[in-house]
Amino acid sequence: MLKIRHWKSDLPFIYPFTISKGTKTHQPSLIVEITWPNGMKGYGEAPAIAYYDVTVEAMQEVLESKRKVVESFAFMDPKRFWHFLHHLFPKDPFLVCALDMAGWDLWGKIKRKPLHEVWGLDMQKSPETDYTIGIDPIEIMLKKIAENPAPIYKIKVGGEDDLNKLKEIRKHTDANLRVDANAGWTFEQALEIIPVLETLGVELIEQPLHKDDYEGSAKLRGISSIPIIADESCVGIADVVKCKDVFDGINIKLTKCSGITLAMDMIKIARSHHMKIMLGCMNESSVGTAAMVHLSPLVDYLDADGPLLLAEDIATGLTYTQHRISPSTKFGLGVDIL
Repeated sequence: MLKIRHWKSDLPFIYPFTISKGTKTHQPSLIVEITWPNGMKGYGEAPAIAYYDVTVEAMQEVLESKRKVVESFAFMDPKRFWHFLHHLFPKDPFLVCALDMAGWDLWGKIKRKPLHEVWGLDMQKSPETDYTIGIDPIEIMLKKIAENPAPIYKIKVGGEDDLNKLKEIRKHTDANLRVDANAGWTFEQALEIIPVLETLGVELIEQPLHKDDYEGSAKLRGISSIPIIADESCVGIADVVKCKDVFDGINIKLTKCSGITLAMDMIKIARSHHMKIMLGCMNESSVGTAAMVHLSPLVDYLDADGPLLLAEDIATGLTYTQHRISPSTKFGLGVDIL
């Protein structure tokens, strides 16, 4: 019989983190621990995100309401475990993600392999991660860039004076720039901004318009030489096909899609439609980030800088070397809880 333990993590950011949807100084997350009958433990994480109306306390309440049912599951296969969780918690993908992640961590330990080896993946094919610069006065954004040299920056936009800020940032770095509006632009704003971004050598534009504006996004794709990547428009597996003729690619986030198991299915579908794929973070600690890192050889772009943006961590096991991330050689996720 399984044993479930869970608790809240609330890690501070180094800098207040601002996107078009608001500002936060801490990242609350649900951490789950699954113990197998032999004492082996697996760990998972799901950050709470206000604009998805998800709190740690609500996830804990739902988990406690059916904890004994989860503990009674005969765990022998993480994919079967995900299907069981999906039907048990159909309206709680964030919670399912944390449990699914813990199941895969446990599975890697049972198999005595790091997860990327379980999946037959070569970590040498993992892309570099970007480093995210949140919305701030331009002086603060440039200060963050100067203090955090990186080969790729993801610049959050959707506030005031986006174009002037991006022009100024380009004067101070030759790094690849990715622009993420978090659905913060109108179609008219995007029409004005995108031609300038083309002159600045921007690598990609993430979710420029409202998540439901498929018509506008398709029009932007038709005129932009820069790839346009869906984020808020692509939450779960059904959204991949909806996005295939609208965006050049998708950003898969383990938390919002309900975990590793479904993310692997989404990657397969996206590849079948010749779409670009990003794995994106939601400011997870090293626990949730490790899951992304093990999957990262399957994708084109990686946004796994959560531990770099946080002032503290709850685990060890990831090494950042010039923004290439190496997981520990330990089994499963390879993380040790502090």
